[in-house]
Amino acid sequence: MAEVLQSLDALDSHQSSIVEAPVHVQKLDKFGRAYATGKRKDAVARVWIRPGTGKILVNDRDVVVYFARPVLRLMINQPFQAAAREEQYDVVCTVSGGGLSGQAGALRHGISRALTYYEPELRGPLKKGGFLTRDSRVVERKKYGRAKARRSFQFSKR
Repeated sequence: MAEVLQSLDALDSHQSSIVEAPVHVQKLDKFGRAYATGKRKDAVARVWIRPGTGKILVNDRDVVVYFARPVLRLMINQPFQAAAREEQYDVVCTVSGGGLSGQAGALRHGISRALTYYEPELRGPLKKGGFLTRDSRVVERKKYGRAKARRSFQFSKR
């Protein structure tokens, strides 16, 4: 059962046996890049970041060409703004699956994770901004006897 401590000295020795929180370490490959995978809906993004000028390549195309809508580009840059690291890292990524919105969300998730691997001290601001949490919402499946996932067929009395 529980131990009964008789003095403050015993308390000091007891606390030293408590396991410390895990220390996050930098994870880099042999080229000095941090790699992470981001996911959103059916989209998967494989992301590599390294120090640079802020250039982002998506499937060997510039981010402005691949994500034409400004809202999606703003979404992709949110982790850099939360970490105050705009235009300090080059990003190379490949995205597949889903639509453009899901791919942008997957890229944002991957960039956030890669930033924490490159600079572990950025985990706090990115976690606070909600960028490290995988958005688990997916499309609900179509059910038998229904027009869509929830919509019924049109009812007619005659």
